Amino acid sequence: MNEKLNRREFSRLTSSGLCGAITAGAWWESLPAAEESPASDGKRLVWLGLNALARAHTMSYFQDGHRGAALVAAHLMIEEGGLDEAARTRITRLFDLNWASKPLCEPFPEADPDPDGVRKIGLALAERGETLLEVGHNVIFAMLAIRGFRLVPEAATPERIEGVCQLIRAIKPWRDIEPSPEVDPPPFENSAAASEFVLREASAAADRFIGYGQGFTGHMLTFGQSLVELAAMGDVEWAESCRTAFRKYVTVTRQGPEADGKRYQEHQPTKLRPNMAEYWQKRGDHSVDIGHVFKYPYSYYDLLKRVDNEMLAREWDEKAFRIF
Repeated sequence: MNEKLNRREFSRLTSSGLCGAITAGAWWESLPAAEESPASDGKRLVWLGLNALARAHTMSYFQDGHRGAALVAAHLMIEEGGLDEAARTRITRLFDLNWASKPLCEPFPEADPDPDGVRKIGLALAERGETLLEVGHNVIFAMLAIRGFRLVPEAATPERIEGVCQLIRAIKPWRDIEPSPEVDPPPFENSAAASEFVLREASAAADRFIGYGQGFTGHMLTFGQSLVELAAMGDVEWAESCRTAFRKYVTVTRQGPEADGKRYQEHQPTKLRPNMAEYWQKRGDHSVDIGHVFKYPYSYYDLLKRVDNEMLAREWDEKAFRIF
């Protein structure tokens, strides 16, 4: 595969503005009994996300996988980040306006769940764990699917689990170079140290890629946080199976932008952040892209809460507008 083309494809994919208009009628209003729980237990976004992650391989696997992962990440950001009701309402509205009523998120046929089958996702991830695959999205998608199924084990039907496994296996190699021996993250189960490593690498990337888009920065956060979260869930072996791939990504990111790389207009400085309702209220109804707007802040805030370093937190707060 041509490496030059891969780099440009990365820029295209991470900056695409694909989104859709809402369709008439909402299928979740008449969900069968087996899936009534999303509306009643506050986990509706997780159900929608798992449906999308399990179906993405049959559609536009990379972009629709992003959308499914974003739904789960948004739920986690809302619940674990303590977002207020105004922010929660607006975020839910954005999903309703864009993806929730699309075929991607439709329910699956009723079936007996097999929560233990979730380990198949971890095994699918580990199959090619040492290979750098499309900016680490095999790890990002797998972690959010595993978290989602553990939040709603009744959704862990064999069909959904197999769909997620097929999505993980669909992710393609990308800039799979030898990692620099200098790149040596702490063990991922050392949550504080590993999170600080990821935040420092992402901070350096944010400065390094000014004017070239912040996809490398955002994916440093999401890729790294997914490995930390996998280990925190007790899936240390699956996380560590992807250590080499993450080292490769850090190595690529430290190389910085290419001289002929595509330029992007930088975000304007603002004090608004995704943990504020006003941030979401000022976002346009269809300005959700393919989901980075939800996944980047989820990973960012999750990493920050694992690290007790006020100086690093201040450093990040001054530049966070670049990725949000």
